[in-house]
Amino acid sequence: MSKKLIVRLKGGLGNQLFCYAAARRLAWANQAELVIDNLTGFQYDHQYQRKYALDAFKISARIATPKERMEPLGRIRRYFARKIANYQPLNKQRYIHQVGIKFDPDILSLNLQEGSTYFDAFGQSELYFSDIYDLIKQDLGMAAPCDQNILDLLKKIEKTESVAIHIRWFNPNDVGHKANISLVYYANAISFVKKIIANPHFFIFSDYPDLAEIKLSPLLQKRSYSVVKHSVATEKSLTDFYIMRQCRHFIISNSTFAWWAAWLGEKSNPMSHIIAPGQTLDPNSNVTAWGFPKLIPERWIKL
Repeated sequence: MSKKLIVRLKGGLGNQLFCYAAARRLAWANQAELVIDNLTGFQYDHQYQRKYALDAFKISARIATPKERMEPLGRIRRYFARKIANYQPLNKQRYIHQVGIKFDPDILSLNLQEGSTYFDAFGQSELYFSDIYDLIKQDLGMAAPCDQNILDLLKKIEKTESVAIHIRWFNPNDVGHKANISLVYYANAISFVKKIIANPHFFIFSDYPDLAEIKLSPLLQKRSYSVVKHSVATEKSLTDFYIMRQCRHFIISNSTFAWWAAWLGEKSNPMSHIIAPGQTLDPNSNVTAWGFPKLIPERWIKL
């Protein structure tokens, strides 16, 4: 009997990538088949209505069958599978459920059993998968865009000392909301970049780009910048992700989307500088879990 690891994806693009990458490494280490549950993690996401977003990448893992998703009555069956697993040592569990989001080193050395194992974890640290970077990079290849406006923008990114700035607005109607990273952070980050990089050109990425430009333009103090507003209406976040990861340097927000664009961009540009927010937000908040240990690589600059 061969080994099979079924990974349950959930959340937005960045969170899905963390789940996938951690499972990819665990399957690779165990010579197990990796199978993707692209449905159950989104069925009850009524608030954000997120969906599977990894079909834009060159991932070869197949999609799980209804049986592999524990259907029918999947929600109930997963509940009892988690309960049973709680009374078993990790290497005996058929349902690996990460409690909390902090880095769990035991997952790295886990020996999977023969047959199927279900993997329901966050995987939010490069320590889960950094040793298979080449495989991850290959899996996360994307088709180049064909829109002329985007191609022109990519040429500018390539020719300049490009710095991606990402702002995630959890509450665009209240810039001072506790989940929104303070503009003081961006002011300090921009000031830092100006000291270490000659003639930077800033590229602003945001789910609300007009608002981002209004707030950032005074901080840039007439430095050259571009706001990423492309003409492709569909799959906007994936297009932004493709463009952002082409930049050389990064000022990221409290966003796993930005984390992944920076991580992939850094690996393509060894001289990259990545600045990340160092503050810890309310761990009980349902908005974000940013700032826990091992999320931000030690080599990144935290402000």
